Amino acid sequence: MSQWYQLQQLDSKYLEQVGQLYDDTFPMEIRQYLSQWIESHDWELAATNVSLATLRFHDLLAQLDDQYSRFALENNFLMQHNIRKIKRNLQDNFQEDPVHMAMIICSYLKEEQKILASAQKTEDKVGNAQTNMVVEKQKELDNKVKEIKNRVQEIEQKIKSLEDLQDEHDFKYKTLQSREHEANGTTQREIKHEEMLIREMFLKLNMKREDVVKQMADVLNMAELVQFALIMEELPEWKRRHQIACIGGPPNACLDQLQTWFTAVAESLQQVRQQLKKLQELEQKYTYENDPITQKKNFLEERALLLFRNLIISSFVVERQPCMPTHPQRPLVLKTGVQFTVKLRLLVKLQEFNYQLRVKASFDKDVTEKNTLKGFRKFNILGTNTKVMNMEESNGSLAAEFRHLQLKEQKAAGNRTNEGPLIVTEELHSISFETQLCQPELVIDLETSSLPLVVISNVSQLPSGWASILWYNMLCSEPKNLSFFLSPPQACWSQLSEVLSWQFSSVTKRGLNSQQLSMLGDKLLGREATGNPDGLIPWAKFCKSTSEKNFSFWLWIEGILDLIKRHLLSLWNDGCIMGFVSKENERALLKDKSPGTFLLRFSESSREGAITFTWVERSVNDEPQIHAVEPYTKRELTAVSFPDIIRNYKVMAAENIPENPLRFLYPDIPKDSAFGKYYSRPTETSEPMDVEDPSVHGYIKTELISVSEVPPSRLQDSILPLSPEMYGEVYGEVSRLISPAEIDTVMCDPFPN
Repeated sequence: MSQWYQLQQLDSKYLEQVGQLYDDTFPMEIRQYLSQWIESHDWELAATNVSLATLRFHDLLAQLDDQYSRFALENNFLMQHNIRKIKRNLQDNFQEDPVHMAMIICSYLKEEQKILASAQKTEDKVGNAQTNMVVEKQKELDNKVKEIKNRVQEIEQKIKSLEDLQDEHDFKYKTLQSREHEANGTTQREIKHEEMLIREMFLKLNMKREDVVKQMADVLNMAELVQFALIMEELPEWKRRHQIACIGGPPNACLDQLQTWFTAVAESLQQVRQQLKKLQELEQKYTYENDPITQKKNFLEERALLLFRNLIISSFVVERQPCMPTHPQRPLVLKTGVQFTVKLRLLVKLQEFNYQLRVKASFDKDVTEKNTLKGFRKFNILGTNTKVMNMEESNGSLAAEFRHLQLKEQKAAGNRTNEGPLIVTEELHSISFETQLCQPELVIDLETSSLPLVVISNVSQLPSGWASILWYNMLCSEPKNLSFFLSPPQACWSQLSEVLSWQFSSVTKRGLNSQQLSMLGDKLLGREATGNPDGLIPWAKFCKSTSEKNFSFWLWIEGILDLIKRHLLSLWNDGCIMGFVSKENERALLKDKSPGTFLLRFSESSREGAITFTWVERSVNDEPQIHAVEPYTKRELTAVSFPDIIRNYKVMAAENIPENPLRFLYPDIPKDSAFGKYYSRPTETSEPMDVEDPSVHGYIKTELISVSEVPPSRLQDSILPLSPEMYGEVYGEVSRLISPAEIDTVMCDPFPN
């Protein structure tokens, strides 16, 4: 089992540690796509040998070219673009220093090993035991599958031996019959002797037939047990992991292991069916009363066929759920008129199935046939809705990928089409896929369906649609339950908190820690329910606007996620942003800290997402005074980066020199140490600027900074939390030349709520 595969089986907290290892210098995509190749080489040796490191560097580029070609076959433009970008970055970073790349890979592999070792030694005994149980269960299944294959091969040899014995018996029996016409005494004695030999041979032949038939029955018993484990345990577990991965959870373990098991059992069953045909041929040549083959043949054939049929039916799965390439991290939300992709796989990979299965996609097939959801919108699938499954386009698995499907709503003339009991983003739909396997004496109808999906007509509905997908896949495992939101169940905080953390870890390198989740739990459950993992949250409280605010809890989270992705990603990944902390808790955290200690938190009153900083000062009586600036939104952060705002922020009392009150990022990290690497580089000039005559060298250099202007008495005597009236707010732009070496244009922001 590869190291990378083992890592993907770990708990989410360890996966976050793995995610923090990789950055744009050596992205995780390379580790994912080339995991086996990377682990097959000695990078520690390459890190000490320039020639070997150079060779490995060019080998890596060649591997990326191969991966690019595979994506080209799949017409996966987005992944082709990513591979090209990754290759260019590698060449820029390591072309002149391949040893550095070898050192990085060596370091990452060692850190991964440490994470694996840490996971194995974790104090979470239950989780550890579960991991061990999974590994042991996989080993047990591996052994059982191997035993079935070995038993089938043994039967093959025994049938060959049986055939030889039957031919010998047949020859001697016919020879004896031809000699019975001779009348001399010696011949009669020989005939009796040969009759005894033939009788013994017959008994041996009968025993061999009984043995072969019994072994076939035993193999089918073993296959049934393994098949039960695959269909009733392993496959449902994969489907649940698949659901979790769709909503941002840990990466779903790939289907390759399941395919190996399914295929091995199917091959064995096919071989048993062929062996039964061979036994039938032997029976046609020679049979007798109470022949074991005659007695058991039909039963064994029916059983082998039933097992094979059930295995094939269960092996037809949706490997990748419907997803718009424009929103790869938000599957199952489809916009009308926008192309989406979906991928099917047959876990039984037999060569005779290649190009034999034509899959057809249908939209809301069950709704149309059963008429269970009256009033819901109806859609047509546009594009080629049939596809032939083959092994060439999917790295050897038997798959079919629909790449250019679209949905178009069926408009009812003169009437609103959404007349159902639910709003658009709570309507659940599904796409069904059908095909038929035809073999001699065997026809099997196959069908599977996507997870329930939401169809939107405007991209502004995407956040609400995604909330529905989160809620459904968190609480339900029934893909046919399209009326789920007619009466949506409540979610336990223990479930929802994990899903919320996944929303951050799936688009950044950092999920939510226990303190951040505690604050969110307080908002949803109230402080009296703090620490109660079984506290229940209704769907409406998660996704519906409240009377106090015109936006829901989820839309607030969505706004913060978008703010992080657009403007704060590096700060969030590096743990600089505390983010979710209540005003009461921030006071408790800061009151005993050194003056100028500050923390970064998200605004609780902005739907679009906003961030502020709060710092502590000391009054003349040495009392802690907590100050907070008005939150910065995407508009301000588009103009000036947040680290530059922190670097240049000033508090200015009347007729006093502006000062930056921000000194230490909580708990005690010097500001420049925490944010220095994010600061914009100042423009370098070859000679000092002449302030008296700016026309000589052009314009006087300016810079936008944030300034809070308050009367001195307010800074000296204010007791927090401060109200807007206590701040003496000033908002606007102030232009003022501070000094030739300093900034001359100042943008003032007011003190906040």
